[in-house]
Amino acid sequence: MSAVGERNNYGLTVSDRYDILTSYRTIAMVGLSSNFYNASSFAAIYLDANGYDIVPINPAQAGREILGRTVYANLHEAAAGHNRSIEIVDVFRPAREVPEIAQQTSEIGAKVLWMQLGVVNEEAAEMARKAGLAVVMDRCCKIEHARFFGGLRTIGLNTGLVTSRLAVPLAKG
Repeated sequence: MSAVGERNNYGLTVSDRYDILTSYRTIAMVGLSSNFYNASSFAAIYLDANGYDIVPINPAQAGREILGRTVYANLHEAAAGHNRSIEIVDVFRPAREVPEIAQQTSEIGAKVLWMQLGVVNEEAAEMARKAGLAVVMDRCCKIEHARFFGGLRTIGLNTGLVTSRLAVPLAKG
C-alpha cells in the first residue's frame, strides 16, 4: 500500500490521478452501454455533468446515440469523427481485450489509458507506457473524481471504501 486508501499500486499516485482528471477533458469510454443501469452509464452521466466530453465507443451500438452522442465502433473511428482530440481512454471491457485497446489508444495519440475497477492487464499497461501514455488500472474515473471534488461522503475519501452508510448514527429527535 502506498498511502491510506490506496489498495494497490495500479493507479499511479493520488496526485497523478488528480492531474489527469484536471488536465484532460475528452474521455472515450470503450464499452459504454446504452443500458442506463450499467456502471459505464452511471460513470458517463456523472462525468458529463462535471464538464467532461464523453465519446461513446461500442461496436454493437455504432452509428446510434448514447447520452445524445454518436457512438463509434472503435477508437480510430472516434478519433477521425469526433471534433476534439481524445485524451483519456476509459476501458469498460474485460482485461483480455485491453491489449488491442491499448494499441489503438497509442495510435490515436491519447494521453491516458484508464482501466476501470476490476480491469487489470499488465501486458496492455506495459504497451501503453512504452508508447508514452499514463496508465491507471483497477480504478473508476467517476469515483476518483468524486473523491477529489466532493462527490463522496467523507467516509469514502481516504479509506478506499465507497459506502452510503453514515459513519455515526444521527441523533434522533
